[in-house]
Amino acid sequence: VQLVESGGGLVQPGGSLGLSCVASGFTYSGYCMGWFRQAPGKEREAVASIERAGVTRYVDSVKGRFTISKDNVANTLYLQMNNLKPEDTAMYYCATAQGYIDPWFPRANYNYWGQGTQVTVS
Repeated sequence: VQLVESGGGLVQPGGSLGLSCVASGFTYSGYCMGWFRQAPGKEREAVASIERAGVTRYVDSVKGRFTISKDNVANTLYLQMNNLKPEDTAMYYCATAQGYIDPWFPRANYNYWGQGTQVTVS
């Protein structure tokens, strides 16, 4: 089971970045996949999630700016980030929850994690 993120980098405020997360080793992609982020000195926080049926959820701070999506055939999760702000600077992680979860945002609800990709807005 492996999740590999890519797409991070350095961007100016107001710019855009697109993150990808390729999942392998799964026979079942899970009930829910999500993006989390962790800034230095802060707790890892949920950013967005997408259920197998396509229901999406976002933390308030990214609503209207970030879009989560997935390609079930390619086993790839995406996060399109627009109008980036300095406070979006963090390591971004993708994760998957194999079983039903509720609520969507606690990190403890997710079984598998990627290694992260750094996003810096400056």
